[in-house]
Amino acid sequence: MSALDLTTQPAAEGRPGRAWRPFALTLPALVLLAAVIGYPLLTIMLRSLSEPEWGVQNYVWFFGAPVNLAVLQRTFTISAWVTLVCVVCAYPYAYLMTAVGPRIRLVLVLCVLIPFWVSGVVRTLSWVILLQDSGVINSLLRSAGFTGIRLIRTQIGVVIGMAQVLLPFMILPLYSVMKGIDLRLVQAARSLGARPSRAFFTVYLPLSLPGVYAGAIIVFILALGFYITPALLGGPRSTMLSTLVQTQVLSLLQWGRGGAMGVVLLVATFVLLGLAAPVMRSRHREAGRR
Repeated sequence: MSALDLTTQPAAEGRPGRAWRPFALTLPALVLLAAVIGYPLLTIMLRSLSEPEWGVQNYVWFFGAPVNLAVLQRTFTISAWVTLVCVVCAYPYAYLMTAVGPRIRLVLVLCVLIPFWVSGVVRTLSWVILLQDSGVINSLLRSAGFTGIRLIRTQIGVVIGMAQVLLPFMILPLYSVMKGIDLRLVQAARSLGARPSRAFFTVYLPLSLPGVYAGAIIVFILALGFYITPALLGGPRSTMLSTLVQTQVLSLLQWGRGGAMGVVLLVATFVLLGLAAPVMRSRHREAGRR
């Protein structure tokens, strides 16, 4: 056996053990996730089947009550509108972050991060002051000669408040993708005769779609579980499923029914994401080919 074989043999023998080292580093995080997410989720699922007795009576009650189905549909509708508003508002902001200089970009990043340092209750209460019938927005409309509009206790007010809270979760994924786009591709399209609008929609927009998809998923999933903002800004006609869960669990002490609502919302979210995933992957592949 040569000297080269003697030096390489221990390294080769040690490789299988080294392959498990990265996985071992993730064990604390996996244990933490199992403790703080897996165990409570499993408990809620068991309670939905065992209280007040073993069976599926809680799910029969949920799907047998039209008000529950209406609230579930409203929850997904409001979440979709919030996602759309966040995309429309976040896209130009993220694009501006990539186009300005470093100093202005730093200011724009701070404007995105500052809401994370303010309590969600405080931000929602500030929207109550702005959107109420005698608030700032209606006062400005009346002073300008327009008729005041009802914003508080409506779905419009809920969408506005939720979109403001979730807007940073859309801006950051968009910016992370946009800053990696080579702007010379757009310049090349314009040099070949494409107008600025066509160069944007045919070159830049497809390359930025992965950021749009990532941000939309984050915002949509977070919006499904919102409680404080709909409770303070909404009314009976804008009730979301989280409010019903709170009523069943804390007010009526019906843990089984509350757990069934949570499980239905979780399963419906997974089904919707499962249906949207193939479309998003195909669009992502098309953007990569372009």
